[in-house]
Amino acid sequence: MKHFKLCFAVAAILPLVSAIPPAAAEPVKNIVLVHGAWVDASGWRPVWDILTREGFNVTMVQEPETAFADDVAATKRVLDLQDGPTLLVGHSYGGSIITQAGVDPKVVGLVYVAANAPDVGEDEGALAKKTPSVLDKTPGAIKSTPDGYTYLKPADFPVLFAPNLPRERADFMARSQVLAAAKVFNTPLTEAAWRSKPSWGIVAADDKIINPDLERWYYARAKSRVTEIKGVGHDVFEARPKEVAAVIAEAARSAELAGN
Repeated sequence: MKHFKLCFAVAAILPLVSAIPPAAAEPVKNIVLVHGAWVDASGWRPVWDILTREGFNVTMVQEPETAFADDVAATKRVLDLQDGPTLLVGHSYGGSIITQAGVDPKVVGLVYVAANAPDVGEDEGALAKKTPSVLDKTPGAIKSTPDGYTYLKPADFPVLFAPNLPRERADFMARSQVLAAAKVFNTPLTEAAWRSKPSWGIVAADDKIINPDLERWYYARAKSRVTEIKGVGHDVFEARPKEVAAVIAEAARSAELAGN
């Protein structure tokens, strides 16, 4: 008799349980932007302006560029401050950083902006040698300090890094570079977040810092959704902010629709 009553009670509850709608996907409102080598987070300002107007909560990471582990730690520190699902975006060397840091459980997607995306055991320096860029073929363009920090020769910076920006802006960036420890480019990754998380990639078709063909190869391997922007170089994040912001916003919405 007791068994009969229990079965009857369970049967009565099941229709109520099945009638409860599934939880809606939590909106992806948090976006963290990671800059690359030789520059700082201020270059993201045009993208930040657009995304914040669209209602996103956007935070920039200031990378110390003293060691790859330090830059990953700086990114994780900012991720810890986010209050929910987060889209992680990296430009240039920042792509290596988000590949490593992106395994954080808060990260629901990755956006690579003219960026490197190595696999576990790889480093961007070695990969660049296999597909050299204009920078790699320009003797003396990369300078080093006696203690092992690198920077772009100021006279070459406007041509190689920022060909699409006003000359006065490019000259200012050249003279305000964040010197990057040479070892940051040659540290093998121990994680590859793009293997387990959705990714988007922006190819800067006239990039002279990273060979566009290397960008295409990275994104094809990661099965990223790719947008190619013609007529722009490595400064795509600052020179073409509307197009870059559009890809980031679409990535955030796609991650939301996927229920991440």
